[in-house]
Amino acid sequence: MAKRTRVLLADDHRLLADALQSILEPKYEVVGAVGDGRLLLEAAEKLRPDVIVIDIAMPKLNGLDAARNLKQKMSGVKLVFMTMNEDPYLVGEAFRVGASAFLLKHAAAFELTDAIETVLKGGTYVSPRATKGLSEIALREPKAREHTPEPTPRQREVIQLLAEGRTMKEVAGELKITARTVASHKYGVMELLQIKSNAELIQYAIKRGIISV
Repeated sequence: MAKRTRVLLADDHRLLADALQSILEPKYEVVGAVGDGRLLLEAAEKLRPDVIVIDIAMPKLNGLDAARNLKQKMSGVKLVFMTMNEDPYLVGEAFRVGASAFLLKHAAAFELTDAIETVLKGGTYVSPRATKGLSEIALREPKAREHTPEPTPRQREVIQLLAEGRTMKEVAGELKITARTVASHKYGVMELLQIKSNAELIQYAIKRGIISV
């Protein structure tokens, strides 16, 4: 009997995760479902899935930053992103961090198995509605990124937790660093991006898909 493809689900909406599991189980082995980005990293290391179906907007660590980490440790894993957000920037960013597929959630039930089959064969898949604006992004993004400062992965983690409403002490506990280091990362990002207030920092986090509204 052929070995079934192992799939891990990462989405903080439990009802959706349950629905996706029911869709996938007839064909694949669903090895688990997690609700935040940090649990995803732990589960992926333990369960070693072939495919991860991953939401972008997840608490504690968003899907994009989780993907960066996963690809460093598990370069062969296939990442199938799902999101409600049709922003073409996020489509481009997902593929930059290692995505093999990008789906919009409203179409996931119809497209998910097709997307997984495509990526298992070495291809890529993008929901048709998500391709709107991609050509423009492809033309301008490389040049734009050359002149756009980017926070480090650790700085992005700090931004996300602060933007979610945690105190510096709580962020320090979550990341196992000191509150002083948290403050250093926060103000380092604000200086890097020329951000003057917490409100602007949150707006940046939303725009870049670090947190969702």
